[in-house]
Amino acid sequence: MMMEQMKKLMVEEEGQGMAEYGLILAGVALVAMAGFTLLGDHIEKFMENIVGEMQKGGS
Repeated sequence: MMMEQMKKLMVEEEGQGMAEYGLILAGVALVAMAGFTLLGDHIEKFMENIVGEMQKGGS
């Protein structure tokens, strides 16, 4: 009986799948943060240009 429970614990893969999804999510978050950090100034200037053009068009 105890050996059967040990076998179930060794074969069970549900926890592994969740851990893998967690690692993938952490990796995507790191890449996104690095991208925003590296491109932050460019994104800010781009958005300022868009707002400026919208304000010109609305006046």
